[in-house]
Amino acid sequence: MGIKNLSRRHLLKATMAASAAAFTSFPYIRSASSAGKLAVGTVDHWIPGNNAVLKEICEQWGANNGVEVTVDFITVIGNKLLLTAQAEARAKIGHDVYVMGNWMPSMFRHRLEPVNDVVADIIEEYGPLAEYATDAAYLDGVWLGSPAPTSSINFPSLSRLDLFQQYAEIDLRKFFPGNSNRDLVLVDSWDYELFLTAAKKLHIAGHPFGASLSGGGTDSNNWLAAVFTAYGASIINEDGEISVNSDEVRTVLEYLSRLTQFMPESVYAWDNASNNRWIISGRGSSTCNPPSAWAVAKRDNPAVAELLWHHDNPRGPMGRFRCVNPTFWSIWDFSQNIPAAKDLLRYVAQKDVVDKMVLASQGFDIPTINSHYQDNDYWANAEPPKGVLYNYPVRGDEKEIIAGYPAPPEFASQIYAQTLLPNLVARVTQGGESFDDAIAWAENEAELVSRG
Repeated sequence: MGIKNLSRRHLLKATMAASAAAFTSFPYIRSASSAGKLAVGTVDHWIPGNNAVLKEICEQWGANNGVEVTVDFITVIGNKLLLTAQAEARAKIGHDVYVMGNWMPSMFRHRLEPVNDVVADIIEEYGPLAEYATDAAYLDGVWLGSPAPTSSINFPSLSRLDLFQQYAEIDLRKFFPGNSNRDLVLVDSWDYELFLTAAKKLHIAGHPFGASLSGGGTDSNNWLAAVFTAYGASIINEDGEISVNSDEVRTVLEYLSRLTQFMPESVYAWDNASNNRWIISGRGSSTCNPPSAWAVAKRDNPAVAELLWHHDNPRGPMGRFRCVNPTFWSIWDFSQNIPAAKDLLRYVAQKDVVDKMVLASQGFDIPTINSHYQDNDYWANAEPPKGVLYNYPVRGDEKEIIAGYPAPPEFASQIYAQTLLPNLVARVTQGGESFDDAIAWAENEAELVSRG
């Protein structure tokens, strides 16, 4: 996808070269002393207290540099983050710095200021970004976003230890311990068929697996994309060709037709907060989500929090996959204070800042700068129970992807934004359509996407 054949060394050279060219054409003095104002629009974080820490960091940077910084926190519920970005891009007025999650840099590339110089400085100081970050934000040789200090996440499985042990006879801590001592035979056995067997037993016990199948939220994209990719199924392939009419897609639809029998009927109306409520209520046995449910359960239902465990997703015929939501801070090209905005992007990428945000997010955030999470032991030490977050950073053979994979960014962004995967699945599992009819619908939607 994108630059998959470009080595890290070549990527860094290309980024540095583009940065040098930008300096030659437009001399840039790395200083925020020009003062003025700077408005930041970013994610209204799921973890209580996170927003206050980020606001203080940005405002303190502003005070130290003579810049009046305001930070607005925008909810992801109801696609408000995307809708706000669309409104600002059209009007050419709004925030100076705006959060761009997943494929959004591709969607707004015509309105974003290149930040090659910023990212080159970050890479030179801290080393490479995660591969999926380059897939999403390094487009046609231009960085259109810089690593955000918070809100980059991934989607592992999150399960109740006691319920899996009691009803499915699976000790998840033996499969995925809170340390590096994994039994690879057990890990390899954790596939989608074993998970289906467990889901049936948990459903019978009154504690079903729950994950959104709604087109109204984005969480549905993330767990379904991991399943589809594990079976080699896609809507549009890496060459930009429509690929949904395939045996692989039919196999996934057959599998999900079985799995959804053991899920709550309400999942077709779930939003991005529903799986949290499902787990915290005590009814849910498993979902696919970052540690927000665990963090809120610590406050609202500690007895549940003490029984939760994050672990790898099941394996399919093509391997084991985990979806990520990388988050970037981008600069609108209509910003009135681009030099100060670039300085802020450099500052919030510093390790001490990111470490503060990992702490404030209670481990919810996974930095897109590799060294920032490799050198942080927060996840290994988090509790209760001890080890609950150890497997939140990928520890095994899961490949990290963004929902929409393996399509090129301009297509993947629309597959994601239009929630084509959950809509396809729901047409079969809720609507009762045949595989062929649902696939024909998806082909038509993919054709519209490919035409732009």
